[in-house]
Amino acid sequence: MTKQDSNGTAAVARGGSRTRSLAFVGLTIAIVAVSAWITVPLGPIPFTLQMFAVAFAIVVLQPREAVAAIAGYLLLGAVGVPVFSGMRGGVGVLAGPTVGFLWGMLLGTVAGVALLHAVRTHTSWDFHCARARKELAADAGATPGKKAALFLRSFGIEVAACVLFTAISYLCGMVQYMAVAQVGADVAFATCVAPFIVVDALKIVAAVMVAQQVRAVVGR
Repeated sequence: MTKQDSNGTAAVARGGSRTRSLAFVGLTIAIVAVSAWITVPLGPIPFTLQMFAVAFAIVVLQPREAVAAIAGYLLLGAVGVPVFSGMRGGVGVLAGPTVGFLWGMLLGTVAGVALLHAVRTHTSWDFHCARARKELAADAGATPGKKAALFLRSFGIEVAACVLFTAISYLCGMVQYMAVAQVGADVAFATCVAPFIVVDALKIVAAVMVAQQVRAVVGR
């Protein structure tokens, strides 16, 4: 193969990779939007499946893809596309008492993917990362117990990344609610956080379980 052919093949591969990445981002935006439409009123803060969708994206997507998907979702909502809970959109929604959760969703995603990227790049804790797969391939005598331990470490760090995302989203939501509703931290916690902790914990575990299966299928 000539150098020109090699360069052409590399360019095609890069183009295919970009197309695949854009497809993942677009699909994630759609999933987050649909999950926001599934709403159960719980006082001033509705219950949605958004936390599940974003946690899933944090685990499955590459860091830039995850951040781009959440930023794109917020941008679409800001310009009026009805992607927020209750099929709402527009700048008005971003000025309401619950907007802190939306901005917190973006900041939390950045923190979550940063943690996962650090672990996947510098350790072999992630069951699906290249270093872990190489170590398992080299260790022909790896016991089921060793594989299970690696899987559990991977599961734990992915849950931790999603918990970090959720905590930041909660904090931003509380701060915005306190500012708009003129209430104290205790009231904001009781309204914005307490009713959702158990349900969101279950959503995180479910999201990581589903995400690990999807990563294995799509080769991420």
